[in-house]
Order: sequence, then structure tokens, then C-alpha cells
Amino acid sequence: MDFLDDDLLEYVTLHSEDEPQLLKELNRETWQKVLQPRMLSGHYQGRLLSLISKLCQPKSILEIGTYTGYSALSLAEGLAKDGILHTIDRNEELHDLQRKYFNKSDFSHQIKQYVGDAKEVIPEISGNFDLVFIDADKSSYPKYFELIVDRLNPGGLILSDNVLWSGKVIEKLDRKDKDTKALLEYNKILKEDKRVETVILPIRDGLTLSRKV
Repeated sequence: MDFLDDDLLEYVTLHSEDEPQLLKELNRETWQKVLQPRMLSGHYQGRLLSLISKLCQPKSILEIGTYTGYSALSLAEGLAKDGILHTIDRNEELHDLQRKYFNKSDFSHQIKQYVGDAKEVIPEISGNFDLVFIDADKSSYPKYFELIVDRLNPGGLILSDNVLWSGKVIEKLDRKDKDTKALLEYNKILKEDKRVETVILPIRDGLTLSRKV
């Protein structure tokens, strides 16, 4: 869901940074060949992720939910020269497509892929993180926060996608809707946990920016 109408969104996109050619190609191939292409971060959100990453120049990025690799490549643009981006996805069928575009980029040696359940993979990754991007199964968002918050360096950032969930967060909750229930819990955690300060941005389906205090 987008919270701007199509014409205004087009204006915003046209007056933001251009989409790099490699990401244009990945965008096109995702829409041509992969199920649920709307899961792609896309031009506007990708440029925002890139800019945020460039502002903090992280040495270590954790991405939970790779999909076809668009957001990973956007975030990698801000990596420190010796930085590493760890990206996790449970869909092994997308691994080769991700690697194809990672290898075409300037960051191929800085991106480390993992296939599996992020809740099991994260504890196996050593070190702390300067930036975490969460864009995976919504029912696990509270658990992901629990796993990463104490491993986030002071001043580090958590970016959380889809936190407005097509507006369902303000509708009457269906008890069977585990995703919306988890997102309501997650948004409450980010608001109340004193270890982070948080702002929700009404970009696309809602993007939360949280900073470790």
C-alpha cells in the first residue's frame, strides 16, 4: 500500500535520486520472473535506504529478508570500505538471482548471504551491527527485535518495513490475523522500549526508523 496517490508518488520519485542502472535491471527481472514483485523495495524506498546508509557509513549491516536483493544492494552503497552486509532469506530458490546481481555490483565481496530461518541464523553471526533492516515475516518482528537490539551499537539504526500493513494496524483486529497482531505488538515495543527512539515514516507500507540510545 502507498499512502500517496500515484501522481504525487511519481513526482516524489522523479525529484529524488535516480535509480542506478543495475537496480533498474534487477527491478525489471523481479517483475518479470518472481512471485509477489510488490515485495521489492523499489526506486524511491531504495534511494532512501541508500541515503540513510550513506549517512551512517555502517561497518556491519544485518538484513532480515533478502527477497531478490534490491534492498541489500541499496544499503550496501553506504557500507564502510571494510564493511560487511549480512543478508538472510529462507527462500533458497532466490539465492542464485540474488548472487547474480550481487556479483555484478561493486559490493560482491562485502555481501554475505544466508539461507534459513533468521531466528536461527542471527545467533550464528558474530559481532554487533550498525544498521539492521527488517523486512521478513511480520509475525516474527517482535522476536527479531529481541534478537538484535542488544547487538546494535550505540547510535545504530533499525529500519523496519511494512509497519502500517496496508492500514490494518488501525482497523478492528481479526483474532486469526497473526501478522497484524504481531505488528501491533512490535510498534508498541518500539514506542515504549527505552533502548531506542523511534519515528514511523508513512512511506509506502510504513517504514520505522529507530535509533539505539
